[in-house]
Amino acid sequence: MKPLVSILIPAYNAEPWIADTIKSALNQTWPRAEVVIINDGSRDQTLSIAQQFASERVSIVSQENQGVCAARNRAFELCQGDYIQWLDADDLLAPDKIAKQMEVAEACQNKRTLLSSAWGYFIFRTHKAQFVPTPLWCDLTPLEWLQRRLGKNLHMNPATWLVSRELSEATGPWDTRLLGGGADDGEYFCRTILGCDRIRFVPDAKVFYRITGSGLSNIGLSSKKIEGHFLAMQLQIAHLRSLDDSKKTRAMCVNYLRRALFRFYPERPDIVKQAQQLAKAMGGELESPRLSWKYAWIQKLFGWKATKRAKHYYNECKSSLIRSWDKSLFRLEGVIGQSRTGPSGGKSPA
Repeated sequence: MKPLVSILIPAYNAEPWIADTIKSALNQTWPRAEVVIINDGSRDQTLSIAQQFASERVSIVSQENQGVCAARNRAFELCQGDYIQWLDADDLLAPDKIAKQMEVAEACQNKRTLLSSAWGYFIFRTHKAQFVPTPLWCDLTPLEWLQRRLGKNLHMNPATWLVSRELSEATGPWDTRLLGGGADDGEYFCRTILGCDRIRFVPDAKVFYRITGSGLSNIGLSSKKIEGHFLAMQLQIAHLRSLDDSKKTRAMCVNYLRRALFRFYPERPDIVKQAQQLAKAMGGELESPRLSWKYAWIQKLFGWKATKRAKHYYNECKSSLIRSWDKSLFRLEGVIGQSRTGPSGGKSPA
């Protein structure tokens, strides 16, 4: 019998996307899969939409809002799979994503092999997804992967991974102190990678990473999420240094702190001071972050805090406009597609 794969979906206020995400899970060509959805206290129609898919293969559980990490832990407690596929409620899996990775897993016959895949950004139109390779898109040892991840501040979407139950249990639970923003999954998979023998990249397996600007992973200006993000950074540095504490690794960790300092400066001088002390302990130094010319003049006139808020809201507005434009094109393509096929499904007359 083929191994069972559990597709675990934490969901919070995912009404616009949850149906497509569940469909992408159910459309997997791998013959044995279950889907576990945790509704984390959504205030919209996420739960009612998800319940339309309830079946022997799809379980839906609701809990009070506790955050994405708690929702993921609950999903793992309930699942029965031999392999674990994490999937955020707004992202999509290519139909053969799991099958492609399971082919490699079965060929390896090693439950400590961690499988990754390609992923691309999209908003509404999956055929416009941008798959941009990074130095993580290849077979790597755990040390090589973590050095590249922190040294270049790279990101890997959580859905790219396929993890054996053995390796997931060795990793332990998601840290509920980390409240999203990408650092939570960075810390979790840092632990997973520490426990694996090697990482196999499966290029033909694909994940579609939707840009929504909101949801479980958004930091924004939240003080608690900013604190959680810094804690996750500290933990990841400690995880990497537990594997290798060479001069090269410490320099990569300092660079990781340097790239992120803008998140905390100048509103959180306490965090900035901790980051500087940590960098100094690793033989490095952190200077005050510098702004690009686009924002430097605002900083001179109105100060750092006003500049950061201006940058935040500018990015929010820009992102909103891009999403609105892509949504319009998505709808237009749908109308054109309908006119070509006609109401009966055949091509409409010329």
